[in-house]
Amino acid sequence: QMQLVESGGGLVQTGGSLRLSCVAAGFSLDHYAIGWFRQGPGEEREEISCIDDNGNDRSTYYYDSVKGRFTVSRDNNKNTVFLEMNNLKPEDTGVYRCTAAWDRACPTGWLTNDIFGRGTQVTVSG
Repeated sequence: QMQLVESGGGLVQTGGSLRLSCVAAGFSLDHYAIGWFRQGPGEEREEISCIDDNGNDRSTYYYDSVKGRFTVSRDNNKNTVFLEMNNLKPEDTGVYRCTAAWDRACPTGWLTNDIFGRGTQVTVSG
């Protein structure tokens, strides 16, 4: 079964840091672009970051509100994508989910035939 599993969420104070992981099980992340989506309470889902898999010339994407604070990276040998989040703000609170989109550029968007994780909760207290 092909699935993604997120981890690393939690409760953190404003200005703190968290590192999220997205691990693929049952398939290889090679050739998949990985998107990170966030949905805050009462808000719409938004793609906040993405990393493609274009050989040695990988491209990344960041939503304006997280630029300079979040860093996405991947280790295909470990079948894992990371999202390093620094200087967290209360508005970063939400459920963070990763998605795997086959051979697409960033941002990937949210398509029903992609592979989705269930998400990990991030709560930033003010």
